[in-house]
Amino acid sequence: MMGIGQAITMPLFFASNAIYPVSLMPGWLKVISTINPLSYVVDAMRAILITGDMATIPVDMLAIFIATAALVVLASFGFRRIIS
Repeated sequence: MMGIGQAITMPLFFASNAIYPVSLMPGWLKVISTINPLSYVVDAMRAILITGDMATIPVDMLAIFIATAALVVLASFGFRRIIS
């Protein structure tokens, strides 16, 4: 199970803005970073812990909520298929 978690987490981590700023990324990676939920988590954490700029927090939280809701729905469908 740890291997599956790492196989999902590592590409999300490298395609987010956790390591490099989005402005330095190539165009195709900017698109992936924009739809990557981890980018919004990193933005929210930076705003809370480092910059103190709380203006982006509502957008980040909304994106995190939408991603969480979508993934819970997908997981519930997958769980139903496993049980059946």
